[in-house]
Amino acid sequence: MERVPILKIGDILLVSIQVDMSDQTAIQLQEDLAERIVATGCHGVIIDITALDIVDSFVGRMLSTIASISKVLDAETVVVGMRPAVAITLVELGLSLNGIRTALNVERGMELIAVSRADEWDEAADDEDTETTATA
Repeated sequence: MERVPILKIGDILLVSIQVDMSDQTAIQLQEDLAERIVATGCHGVIIDITALDIVDSFVGRMLSTIASISKVLDAETVVVGMRPAVAITLVELGLSLNGIRTALNVERGMELIAVSRADEWDEAADDEDTETTATA
């Protein structure tokens, strides 16, 4: 069975899918990724699908499931490298990638995650300021 590599870059895990996704490969990726998120404390997951020529309903569901698992573990998912034909196929199949943001490439995906984390920190700081003012 082939395994999909998961690389750590700063606070982000990069998953580059270079193989055809079988059921077993997808399940193994979900387990491996969940373990790596917990072990590293990363807050972002980038899934690079540049090498995929075809995304069917199975792969679409797999991406949604990975995003849901990541979200529960406090990590945002961004899918990058989607080809125009893949985007058209997803729309034609009626697949919505719930919980998944998309970007054209890895660099833009990293920027999305960085901005999202900065916004969360700003909101948390505002909440702390409000609590401090209310108790003062």
